[in-house]
Amino acid sequence: MVTTWAEQTLVALEGKGRRSGGARRAVVELLGRQDCCLTAQQIFDKLRADGRRVGIASVYRVLEQLSEQGLVQRIDLGAGIARYEPALASGEHHHHLVCDDCGKVEAFADPELEAVIHKVERKTGYSVAAHDVVLRGACRDCVS
Repeated sequence: MVTTWAEQTLVALEGKGRRSGGARRAVVELLGRQDCCLTAQQIFDKLRADGRRVGIASVYRVLEQLSEQGLVQRIDLGAGIARYEPALASGEHHHHLVCDDCGKVEAFADPELEAVIHKVERKTGYSVAAHDVVLRGACRDCVS
């Protein structure tokens, strides 16, 4: 039985004729262990720190493939740098707080915010397929 996002993703890729070895497996497994979004450079750095011999171009290629397949969510938090995190089949997701001073990114979830988004959907007649909320400001450490 397939239980984790990483396992589901590797099975989905195999079903589409994609090999699951090397860089693809390393990137998928790393993303599956994360709590929040990472840049391609952060993924590359973490893989190298773990002793994985993966090239940065391979990381970008894997992320592009995963994004095209709808298996990761590509998030633009500003400064022209994309971040990536698993797109869960359940639709469960979170949003992001970004510190403009130190660059820290934190995840947050808020059921009331989700309810407001659904209310807007009903009022406007739009069928919202996806959304991401990014709140910018200063984190606790930078405010102090």
